[in-house]
Amino acid sequence: MSVADYMQQLGAQAKAASKVLATAPTMAKNNALLSTANALNNARSALKTANQKDLSAAEKNGLDEAMLDRLRVTDEGIDAMVIGLRQVAALADPVGEISDMSFRPSGIQLGKMRVPLGVVGIIYESRPNVTVDAASLCIKSGNAAILRGGSEASHSNPSDCSMCTAGFTCSRLTHCFGSGCGNYRSRCCRGTDYFDRIC
Repeated sequence: MSVADYMQQLGAQAKAASKVLATAPTMAKNNALLSTANALNNARSALKTANQKDLSAAEKNGLDEAMLDRLRVTDEGIDAMVIGLRQVAALADPVGEISDMSFRPSGIQLGKMRVPLGVVGIIYESRPNVTVDAASLCIKSGNAAILRGGSEASHSNPSDCSMCTAGFTCSRLTHCFGSGCGNYRSRCCRGTDYFDRIC
């Protein structure tokens, strides 16, 4: 499958998932986040094994120590991801929140309601923890996410995504995560048919 075809398929899946997530009950979203936290916590060995492959390749390619440090996944880093997921689950659901209510001279009452964006594409460097952090915030806010991490984390990011998938499977909530490298970035930026926001 070509990169273009893959992005089209992924975009269509994300668009379908965004419609489910936009109206998902708070409890379902929280259960997905908590299940993902448990999946991460129980898969430490697999996460670190995948990450070691990235670290070995990065060292061979001459990445400096600062980049290696950002790429490295440790037990402390996994703890932070697990805690972060649980903290996001504990946050109030922003979807449907109404603010700035006021009456117009005509008697009509106006206000602002927070609603999901839809499909959010997020491009970021080689920080495997961002995969989990970005996904958790998108899900809590009722958005589907397509994530494009740095190519240096080509083993770590799919491993993180698989934990998110496991969490959503347990919660029976439709999900969509993607990770890629190389020219996926340019494809993401051109995928306007499916993306509502690209960060």
